[in-house]
Amino acid sequence: EPAVRLQHGASGLEPLAWSEDHRVSVSTARSIAVLEQLSDVHSGGQDMVIHRTAVPAPGATCMLKVGPKKEVAECKEKFASSVDPTVSQTFMLDRVFNPEGKSLTPMRGFKYSSWSPLGCDANGRCLLAALTMDNRLTIHANLNRLQWVQLVDLTELYGERLLEAGYKLCKADAPCGELGDFPEFQRRHSMQTPVRMEWSGICTTQQVKHNNECRDVGSVLLAVLFENGNIAVWQFQLPFLGKESITSCNTIESGISSPSVLSWWEYEHNNRKMSGLIVGSAYGPVKIIPVNLKAVKGYFTLRQPVVLWQEMDQLPVHSIKCIPLYHPYQKCSCSLVVAARGPYVFWCLLLISKAGLNVHNSHVTGLHALPIVSMTADKQNGTVYTCSSDGKVRQLIPIFTDVALKFEHQLIKLSEVFGSVRTHGIAVSPCGAYLAVITTEGMANGLHPVNKNYQVQFVTLKTFEEAAAQLLESSVQNLFRQVDLTDLVRWKILKDKHIPQFLQEALDKKIESCGSTYFWRFKLFLLRILYQSMQKAPSEVLWRPSHEDAKILISDSPGMGSTEDDQEEGTSKQASRQSLGDTGKGVDIDDAAEDSLHQSSDTGGREPMVEKLLEIQAQIEAVEMHLTREHMKRVLGEVYLHTWITENTSIPTRGVCDFLMSDDGYDDRTARVLIGHILKKMNKQTFPEHCSLCKEILPFTDRKQAVCSNGHIWLRCFLTYQSCQSLVYRRCLLHDSIARHPTPEDPEWIKRLLQGPCTFCDSPVF
Repeated sequence: EPAVRLQHGASGLEPLAWSEDHRVSVSTARSIAVLEQLSDVHSGGQDMVIHRTAVPAPGATCMLKVGPKKEVAECKEKFASSVDPTVSQTFMLDRVFNPEGKSLTPMRGFKYSSWSPLGCDANGRCLLAALTMDNRLTIHANLNRLQWVQLVDLTELYGERLLEAGYKLCKADAPCGELGDFPEFQRRHSMQTPVRMEWSGICTTQQVKHNNECRDVGSVLLAVLFENGNIAVWQFQLPFLGKESITSCNTIESGISSPSVLSWWEYEHNNRKMSGLIVGSAYGPVKIIPVNLKAVKGYFTLRQPVVLWQEMDQLPVHSIKCIPLYHPYQKCSCSLVVAARGPYVFWCLLLISKAGLNVHNSHVTGLHALPIVSMTADKQNGTVYTCSSDGKVRQLIPIFTDVALKFEHQLIKLSEVFGSVRTHGIAVSPCGAYLAVITTEGMANGLHPVNKNYQVQFVTLKTFEEAAAQLLESSVQNLFRQVDLTDLVRWKILKDKHIPQFLQEALDKKIESCGSTYFWRFKLFLLRILYQSMQKAPSEVLWRPSHEDAKILISDSPGMGSTEDDQEEGTSKQASRQSLGDTGKGVDIDDAAEDSLHQSSDTGGREPMVEKLLEIQAQIEAVEMHLTREHMKRVLGEVYLHTWITENTSIPTRGVCDFLMSDDGYDDRTARVLIGHILKKMNKQTFPEHCSLCKEILPFTDRKQAVCSNGHIWLRCFLTYQSCQSLVYRRCLLHDSIARHPTPEDPEWIKRLLQGPCTFCDSPVF
């Protein structure tokens, strides 16, 4: 729960996609609905917490650039009025030539959407590439959480490149024909009509600076498959900010007729990475095309294309997924390529040995009675999920054999969960905890429904115990990247109102043996959810406005008198309303604890619950203080490494040192040695912060805020512990902490600190 109702019908071939930062994109007839899953530590409800935004479809129709506007208009009029029906009818019915449609239905909505890897936009999150029905390919970013911004229109840029090149891929090509010839008119459109686009993984390139030094720069590739079989590979420098971040664009000829789908093949063998593009055809063949990655560190290229399936059996390739796995018998990494072809699943196992590239392939039959409409894969364990439109989902689990592999598959009947439904798309969450499904009403008593209501529904694929074990043994060690797993844990604690004993003991062992801050953050997460489960639910809905007439208190007004009782009553009403609103917004734990304590004491007989709440609150404060001290040590380490002489780094170094040493019970040898070296380097200088309003010194007595002697309060940045003396600052996704914006005067190492996630919940900062 809950099921999310869509405002418009789903559109496109694969309408559902789940990003690495836990956002689900749903392609519809008017927009892309984006559902972001949050593991909210401030909410006591057991339902999934979903933040909903949308990417609207462009208002103007996209017209591909095939020549000068006047000449194109004349050619269109000529072809439309041609006496040859093979020309006039082909022209009038082809929606690539006539996206506006006139008498035909308008081409509204989205054809396909694809998420980039994590760490590509300015906030370190995923970019969204969107392809509309009228063939406009754009890239969008969600920079302020409430609004999506279009960063670049790749269809327009690619059209300008083709126009400058005379619609030739290379200078050696023969000169192109006249636009007035219908075959040439078709060729110019097909060479820039996108079919699919897919992102590569993040790779590292070397950039030469002005002093001839080389520095590593992150980059990502976007491959765009066109109708004529060509593939444009765009290279973007990270973080991607717009047109200025485009590094290059190269076009590859795949040689595949009627291409239908595209996927990246990325293989790592003995620390050597290889990459290529897997292209499928509507006629059946599947092959890997070599991609030459210039100036990319550690990548090698295939010498020639690799044919995975060559039969022209007229089974169109609908979807392709490439899953990196480890072969337990061959003791090396391998790639599993799965493709949906009609009602069958084609699979191919790629393995590099001393003899070269080994290719094993076959088909899995008997899965569905109808063609597969959607396929998704859990890349952590290789499990593949397929669905047909009759509401049946198949789970395929690969099992390795001595030679290749086999699949065990089982049927998931959605009708047993949701009733009679039709399915239009599926997507699995990054850690495999949930399956998102687009459904509409199915047949009832042999009759189709009169109206279709499109919904996105969620199915749990893991138990709480499996999710907890995966979090404890995670190699990622980042709570934000495992939100689907933490959401299952959150639901279990809110339901049972206690942390299971096995999880508590296993986590304590991990903290004692490892001491990683990840396990401390996991412990903080569990304690916060436990605290929420103990809270008393508010008696009224927090968002609903109250219809009571608030008392207006006017003091020292002639003719208007009020007794002390009236004033006290009005003040208490305002205070109670304010406390209710603050608790709903998830403010500081201290305030919420006091509110719950007052509520509990009013009812009477609930002292054990109050003591339990205070005990959990004390544990939360202790864990937060430990995480704060660990981050302070990291900040001081950066200060020590990047200051050679006594200088003002703008970070309150002396205050952080004094704060760390102020607690007599805190005895950390590493911190004492580091502070001793820093104080020696500072040479008795303090470099205090000053209030920008009154120029008084801001003492460092609290990690959350700074208060000067005149009472001016400034919030502290949790990444650098500087006071945020401006009206604009950033907050983490779960509103745990605030951080300041980087300024042009900041050195590189401070800018790197400001790019970090929240130290309490691993969330990105906006």
